[in-house]
Amino acid sequence: MTNRIVTGLLGCLVFFTGQVFSQQTDYNLLVNHYIQKYKDIAVKEMMIYRVPASITLAQGILESNVGRSKLATEANNHFGIKCHKEWFGKTFYQDDDAPNECFRKYDNPIESFRDHSYFLTQRDRYKGLFDLDVTDYKGWAKGLQSAGYATNPRYAEKLIQTVEKFSLSRFDNANFMTAFGDILEDLDNPAKQEWLRKFIVIKKGPNNRNIFENNRLRMVIARKDDNVYLLARDFDISVTRLLEYNDLQFATALKPGQIVYLESKRRKGAAESHRVQKGETLYAISQLYGIKLKLLYKRNDIHEGVEAASGMVLKLR
Repeated sequence: MTNRIVTGLLGCLVFFTGQVFSQQTDYNLLVNHYIQKYKDIAVKEMMIYRVPASITLAQGILESNVGRSKLATEANNHFGIKCHKEWFGKTFYQDDDAPNECFRKYDNPIESFRDHSYFLTQRDRYKGLFDLDVTDYKGWAKGLQSAGYATNPRYAEKLIQTVEKFSLSRFDNANFMTAFGDILEDLDNPAKQEWLRKFIVIKKGPNNRNIFENNRLRMVIARKDDNVYLLARDFDISVTRLLEYNDLQFATALKPGQIVYLESKRRKGAAESHRVQKGETLYAISQLYGIKLKLLYKRNDIHEGVEAASGMVLKLR
């Protein structure tokens, strides 16, 4: 009788151990699949925003339960980011720290990864993290916990364990050109872009950018994947001010080659006049000459929102 009990217990133990091993193996396979699916996005975000790819992936794995959580599957939200007062996009409601809380909803996971970067770069409580080396995943993990990203007291520990278990730190040393093979580097090279010759290069800025001078104003040229959040952070200017400087209403993506001023445009342009070419907009002309868009409308008796006809000579002063 005793032998039968022992044998039965051993059998249960073997079954239970095998089941746990199988579940762990399945989880590891899911994590590796998640890494393969999102690693390039995480690296690209790191190159733009300086958030370690290892941390982005580890947070995505934990916060979304490897992409399986209801928030991830139904709202494409991989980082558990709640609505907050500045969010005007789609929403998704579920219980969290309180019943029926509002979470951000995205059209696809890529939007979630990008918004995660925005979220970290635009909040003062995370500002100190960007003083850390991009390879310091432990410092980032502890800093996120200290800043209150999650309420779990073991959040930093879990992030570090995830990074180390799945060797995620290897992505923090990714080659820049691997992530940006299609970046338009020549936009910052006046020798290769004829239209830039009219501007004066005054110095180098963050990320090896050329800072130009036009109409006695500092400006840069947008690269592929640039946006106002990134430029605001790099040049220590608020997003609101950068939008005002460039007559922009919304923090939309910037087009490669777009002129972005780092200070307020002037009441008078860099030239006396400009003949409108086919397809040119008044906004593009105001950027080209460093003149405020409203004053360009006013000086030429054009109603706001109306474009000038091709061939029209605009007064800039």
